[in-house]
Amino acid sequence: MSKLVEFDWIKRNDGTSEFEDFLNALPEKDCAKLLATIENVETEGIAVAIKMKWVRKLEKDLFEIRSKQGSDIQRALYFHNIGKEYMITHGFSKKTDKTPKQEINHAKMMMKKYGEIR
Repeated sequence: MSKLVEFDWIKRNDGTSEFEDFLNALPEKDCAKLLATIENVETEGIAVAIKMKWVRKLEKDLFEIRSKQGSDIQRALYFHNIGKEYMITHGFSKKTDKTPKQEINHAKMMMKKYGEIR
């Protein structure tokens, strides 16, 4: 099945990624669930993902992917890059619905740096 959208994540100069660091620190089931949710968004598209509550708009150009495993909610913040490509800035776990302001600010700072580097 072809992808309607594609996700990648911002990489540091050395090729590592804050998002990959987050994934590697997660329990295996949590990591698998988040990656499966990202894959579902890619194959089903943003409109279906919104309906299914896999994604949510946080601000004008910032969104989050949400996946729940147990009592924790894994989140990956992302923005639209070009065409059908979306870039994940980083991820974090949270038990409540509200996205912390410091996570939003961190994502915006990463977006800005990414725009300057490209």
